[in-house]
Amino acid sequence: MRQIFLDTETTGLEYKLGHRIIEIACVEMSNRRLTNHHFHRYLNPEREIDAGAQKVHGISREFLQDKPHFADVAAEFLDFVRGAELIIHNAAFDIGFLNAELGLLDMAPVTTVCHGVCDTLRMAKELHPGKKNNLNALCDRYGVDNSRRTLHGALLDAEILAEVYVAMTRGQESLIIDLGNDGGMQINIEEHPAVNQSTKQRVLRASEAELAAHALLLSSIEKETKGKCLWFPRTATN
Repeated sequence: MRQIFLDTETTGLEYKLGHRIIEIACVEMSNRRLTNHHFHRYLNPEREIDAGAQKVHGISREFLQDKPHFADVAAEFLDFVRGAELIIHNAAFDIGFLNAELGLLDMAPVTTVCHGVCDTLRMAKELHPGKKNNLNALCDRYGVDNSRRTLHGALLDAEILAEVYVAMTRGQESLIIDLGNDGGMQINIEEHPAVNQSTKQRVLRASEAELAAHALLLSSIEKETKGKCLWFPRTATN
């Protein structure tokens, strides 16, 4: 499966108010491995940048004066993402801006050329209900180094998101499922210590604090689902 981790920076928060994309970055992954193939462009928005937005990403109108317009890179961008699954943190924001830019050019929405969109913010909220799930919080939770992220930048954020996504979906890398030429399913087991039964495995037991946090999370899910949490411990009389 070819996946594209995508991020944008913009002149403001609302494309409906005429705000534009000023930076777009796409990082390619194939079979859960980065390919070192990416698409990255700064764009001239032909408008002012909100002070609040500039404080977040640090990109000035002056820096963008000699950069291409979205129209100049639209075809190249669509060719890069064509047929791939887009993975985006808070996908509604970026997809809204991309479709607005494409709409100004009378071009079809980006979702007509890609193979679906995965929103990692929604995924994180399902995995960690009631927790902070912004990119910095996820980096802390999964041990992803984000020390270079002093300002938001589309390329760096896309690269960090790729690491976070792999950590969030850990467990899938030991089995890669492909469709063969005959349409049958082939399961290839990668080299992994768990496959070699002779390899000594170190067992890490959960600490008392971790067990307590786990029990608290299950109680929260049990309450939220009104008694339908499958993992909630029950007595024989429950």
